[in-house]
Amino acid sequence: MAKTYGQWLKEAREAKGWSQQELANKAFMSRSMIAAIEGGQRHPSENDAKALDAALGTGDVLVTFRPGALKGQVADWFGKALELEQQATVIREFGLSFMPGILQTEAYADVLMRRSYPPQNEEQRHKDVVTRLQRAKMLEDPVTPVVWALLDEGVLRRSFGGPAIMAEQLRHVAGLVERERIRVHVLPFGAGVPLLTGMVSLMWFEDQPPVAYTEGLRMGTVHDSPSVVERIRGAYDQALSDARSLEESLAIVRATAEEYERHD
Repeated sequence: MAKTYGQWLKEAREAKGWSQQELANKAFMSRSMIAAIEGGQRHPSENDAKALDAALGTGDVLVTFRPGALKGQVADWFGKALELEQQATVIREFGLSFMPGILQTEAYADVLMRRSYPPQNEEQRHKDVVTRLQRAKMLEDPVTPVVWALLDEGVLRRSFGGPAIMAEQLRHVAGLVERERIRVHVLPFGAGVPLLTGMVSLMWFEDQPPVAYTEGLRMGTVHDSPSVVERIRGAYDQALSDARSLEESLAIVRATAEEYERHD
């Protein structure tokens, strides 16, 4: 496929004489999702790619050459969450022990991979770091998805890789906030009841119900039961109400980065 995926899809659609809405109707998708795929802002899920192939009569071309197909490059338990993450219009993250994956710098991610158990060889560790950085490319879109990150203060204080790496990581997050690309709220030590006891990601979509993803030690679960998602969202919202404001949180992130820089 010499052209980009989105260009190829657009040409295949126009060859049929269809508008984006007509293709969306035939593939049971939203028009905005078709527009986002054609514009390169979104990657289709495997099921969406199959539906597009079926509608356009293109065999399995759109499935075979689907970009962002990173599922086979992540842990088995995270594969479904990754697919959903790539389709989400709103993502709310909670980091308890370390920075959420889509906010990590290369050096910070590499340190985390080096400390994983069982140990990885250098080739596998490099692949995992590259995959994590590819996930973060969603933030290159200036608007979508909307990302909020609720960070336990321990995420800022727990040093991975030494002062220089931590300073770079916190400066990266501060930069995203300063550019108004994300919102960050710091949950200070001793604030509220610890209702969130592990990593949490809440995701909303344009044309399907919200889901939640929770992760523990080498295991993760996608929750799509409305009652379960609502309970997790309630816990998130309660923790968020105990967190510092956006302005206060940005000041904390900057000040902590400065502390690391003084000790570098």
